[in-house]
Amino acid sequence: MLLAYAWLKGFRLHQMDVKSAFLNGFIDEEVYVSQPPGFEDHNNPDYISKLKNALYGLKQAPRQWYERLSNFLRSQGYERWKTDKTLFIKNSCNDIILVQVYVDDIIFGSTNESLCEQFVATMKGEFEMSMMGELNFFLGLQVKQVEHGIFLCQAKYCRELLKKFNMENCKEASTPIATGCYLDANETRVDVDQTKFRQLIGSLLYLTASRPNIMFSVCLCARFQAKPKESHYVAAKRILKYLKGTIEVGLWYPREVTLNLVGYSDSDFAGCKVDRKSTSGTCHLLGSSLISWHSKKQACVALSTTEAEYIVAGSCCAQTIWLKHQLSDFGLNLSKIPLLCDNTSAINLTKNPIQHSRTKHIEIHHHFIRDHITNGDCEIQFVDSENQFADLFTKPLNKERFNFLKNELGIIDFKNVN
Repeated sequence: MLLAYAWLKGFRLHQMDVKSAFLNGFIDEEVYVSQPPGFEDHNNPDYISKLKNALYGLKQAPRQWYERLSNFLRSQGYERWKTDKTLFIKNSCNDIILVQVYVDDIIFGSTNESLCEQFVATMKGEFEMSMMGELNFFLGLQVKQVEHGIFLCQAKYCRELLKKFNMENCKEASTPIATGCYLDANETRVDVDQTKFRQLIGSLLYLTASRPNIMFSVCLCARFQAKPKESHYVAAKRILKYLKGTIEVGLWYPREVTLNLVGYSDSDFAGCKVDRKSTSGTCHLLGSSLISWHSKKQACVALSTTEAEYIVAGSCCAQTIWLKHQLSDFGLNLSKIPLLCDNTSAINLTKNPIQHSRTKHIEIHHHFIRDHITNGDCEIQFVDSENQFADLFTKPLNKERFNFLKNELGIIDFKNVN
């Protein structure tokens, strides 16, 4: 969300690192430690030490470090965000500065560069800091800030992943999963190394932070980590083959003037061959930029496409409300946020307060979507299947459909940025 607001306001992000962050935390409780190796008092070998500051390895250390940093920033006039307690905001006349804390890494940006310089001087006066310059690499994400937008990718991580699993010279695949591929348990097939399969799935899941286009195929393979078979490993390797030809692909956030939040919800009815549960897929766009996506097997078996679509619409509504609260902290107050669904029966259920046979099997917590529609928080609308962007997160697609949705969601190669 910080990146989304950065490209909205047109300012650049910078990064700094706190040296030995946890050692800056003050201890509220009485904590004693034995004499550390190399620092023993040979005259008093039985003595113990009382801590004044936190130490690495101490369970209180992360909490105490955050508490000290939070108190310091608030004493400097920063306000802590309501929905994200690691984001701090400070308004100065018509300018704003944002500070995002990730343990010992701090990302910050402002509409006025003088506020950034002032922030750096303030932090260096209180803590030992290392200024990393403009944000370009963070938590495995490569960030490319250009004049007309921001591009996120994990090209370096992708190359390391291909090398780790000996797929550097593999053939390329046009899609991460074959059309019509629905994996099942395959009890009669050959077992594969469970540890290696889990390592591959875990590595791919981390890659979905900037590659939503592989979200469905990775989550599908992840369902079989308990007893992976050869067919599951082949499907996972196909994802690597797709990555081989799309290493530089990532998320593009172009700069825009008008911004609207819109959500898409879709479901693949009874798509899982093992237990016949449906797959939910949702995504949210701010303007034309993808800021949230989701692909998950539903917790219960749906008895109809209407029920499956209604359940995923409820999940999409919950995410919409959360994003609405986040944006309101940035000063963007939205109402009647469009929630696009391609099932008219599910849309009618959200407007019909009468319980009938189509809803009696749906758990109560899915019905909260009606309250939010009545309150005007969101507004469910019909979208034709051709323009249902959440399709990318629910089922295998052919090459043409897959590439169409990928481009519409801003998942592109950096060389195509213009």
